[in-house]
Amino acid sequence: MDKLRGMETFIAVVESGSFTGAASRLEISAVMVGKYIALLESQLGTRLLERNTRRQSLTDAGRVYFEEAKRVLEQVAVAESAVERPRATPAGTLRVSAPTSFGGCVVAPLTATFLQSFPDVRVELDLTNRRVDLVDEGVDLAIRIGDIHQGDLVAKYLCPYRMVICASPDYLMRHGTPQTPAELVDHLCLSHTVWTARNEWRLPGTEGEVRWKRDAILRCNDGYGLRTAAIAGAGLLLQPEVLVAEELKNGRLVRVLERYTPAPRPVHLLWRQDLRPLPKLTQFIAHLLKHTS
Repeated sequence: MDKLRGMETFIAVVESGSFTGAASRLEISAVMVGKYIALLESQLGTRLLERNTRRQSLTDAGRVYFEEAKRVLEQVAVAESAVERPRATPAGTLRVSAPTSFGGCVVAPLTATFLQSFPDVRVELDLTNRRVDLVDEGVDLAIRIGDIHQGDLVAKYLCPYRMVICASPDYLMRHGTPQTPAELVDHLCLSHTVWTARNEWRLPGTEGEVRWKRDAILRCNDGYGLRTAAIAGAGLLLQPEVLVAEELKNGRLVRVLERYTPAPRPVHLLWRQDLRPLPKLTQFIAHLLKHTS
C-alpha cells in the first residue's frame, strides 16, 4: 500500500468524521477507505480508530499518528511546492552549449534579450565545437549543426546554417573576382585550422562536387581572426554567413562564387526528454525559435 495514500485517507476519515465523508472527499468508495484504514493499522500493528455502528473515535495511538501524519503530509506539500515554483516562472541557471561562431554571433545576443525579459534566469553559455554529453555534463540545451542521430534527445529544427565565400573590395580589385572554382588557382585562400588535415574547399559544381586544394596563405584557429584578415584584404574567405553578415551588409566584404557556395546545413536544438520541462528551458527555446530563421 502507498503509505502516503494511507495517511491521507486516515486524515480524511478523522477530519470528515466517517468513512463515507472521507470517500466523498477523496472521490473513492467507502469500501476502499475501509481497506486503506485496515491495511494501515495492520502495518502499524495497532488500532487507530474505535468504531461501532453509531460513531468512531481515535485511540491514543490514533491521536499521535494523526498529528504526525498531518506533519508528514505538510512536509510533502512543501517539497512538491519547491519543485513546482521553478516550473511556474522561468528562474534558475540554464546551461547552454553552442558552436563557437553560431553561438557568438546568434545565441549570445539572443541570450541578452532573453535575460532582459526573464531577470530571474542565469545563463551559462559554453561556446565550443566539441560535441558535449547533455546528461554527463549537466547541459540543459545544446545547439548543433548538421544531421542529428540521437534518439534519446528531443531535437527541434532551428534554422539553416549557410556558408559564404567572400573577400574585401580591395582584394578583388587587386586579384580580380573569380567566376568559377577553376579560377581559384589564381587566388589567395584563408583557412581555418580545423580544415588543415584536408585543406580543401568542397564546392557544389555543375557536374558534381568541386574540390579546390592548395596551401592557404593564412591559417587561423578562430573564425573572427579570419574575418578580420579578410576585411584587411588578405584573401578569399569561406566561413559561416552569420560570422560576416554585418560586413556583407556594409560592403566591407563582398560575396563571390554564389552559385558554388556549399549547401546550407540544418541547425538543431537538442534537450533531454522531460514530461514537464522547466519554464526557463521552454521559454528560452521559444525565444530562439521566434528570433531566428
